Amino acid sequence: MRVAARLFAWVAVPMLALGLTMGSAAAQMLDFSDLDGWRQDDHRAALATFLDTCSLLTDPDWTPICRVAPQAMKSESTARSFFEMLFRPVMVGEPPALFTGYYEPELTGSLVQTPRFSFPLYARPPEVRDGEQWLDRSAIETSGALRGRGLEIVWLEDRVEVFFLQVQGSGRIRLANGGVLRVGYGGRNGHPYRSVGKELVRLGIMGEHDVSAQGIKAWVRSNPGRGAAMLRHNPSFVFFRRLPDLPPEKGPIGAMGRSITTMRSLAVDPAFTPLGAPIWLEKNGRAPIRRLMIAQDTGGAIKGAQRADIFYGTGAQAGENAGAIKDSGRMVLLLPIERAFAVLEAE
Repeated sequence: MRVAARLFAWVAVPMLALGLTMGSAAAQMLDFSDLDGWRQDDHRAALATFLDTCSLLTDPDWTPICRVAPQAMKSESTARSFFEMLFRPVMVGEPPALFTGYYEPELTGSLVQTPRFSFPLYARPPEVRDGEQWLDRSAIETSGALRGRGLEIVWLEDRVEVFFLQVQGSGRIRLANGGVLRVGYGGRNGHPYRSVGKELVRLGIMGEHDVSAQGIKAWVRSNPGRGAAMLRHNPSFVFFRRLPDLPPEKGPIGAMGRSITTMRSLAVDPAFTPLGAPIWLEKNGRAPIRRLMIAQDTGGAIKGAQRADIFYGTGAQAGENAGAIKDSGRMVLLLPIERAFAVLEAE
């Protein structure tokens, strides 16, 4: 999405088989000395994020690593040594990478429909099945197929924010009568994601370098009729679920079923990057990043070995930061030593 090209999705990805098929992507082993800025990073912060999902990595290559990982939290030097001793950097695919950003919106809403709050977030209907196509966005919004079925979770005041909340896949709703409701991805209608930003460029409404989440929102609000039709260019429709037990200090739930961490969690393509694996990220652009991150999420628009979405956090400023990111660079996968050599031997 980057604007608006991302679909944050909670998916049931098997944690047992963390091998890489890689498709046709080439793999190259590097040294840690090849990683720009490696020694300057906060490896202890990266290790803390890695530990959040380490218990889910049950493959034999990963379990002994996860067993000793907590001991490496003693200091920055022990954390860096942990990664250097037990992993090897492997670059899968050919740079340049494409990095975008996503965030957890914080909006205002109501548990009941009012003149101000009239646009609902819906729970998944029981007839919608994973992997099967249901009604597309246009049919859902024009036919009233979800109305009056008790599927409304919360009501928002802006159709544009509903759309972008579906793009991000999770959010915090500050209720008008007090309290906060956390919502997360609850399923989708099975239709592929189509970028509204790309369509605006194709039609000549925006320039390629002008597309951003903020720009798309402004254009849709300034053109209500055409804007509503433009949002329906994306046939994918996301349903939500309440997250009543998610503490306020925790990030939203990622594809591994655990909270993700601001500026340490990545959304990746699991066909090339195993969920739970450390990733060395070298993002260029106006705000360069050299940082060890953890692959803990996925996205419908995140496809390819050198493709990732950076989680920028919660709220309006995080949204501004995430929406401005569309940068090149490279991403390097850290694999357990035996797995790294096995990948290269399979080349």
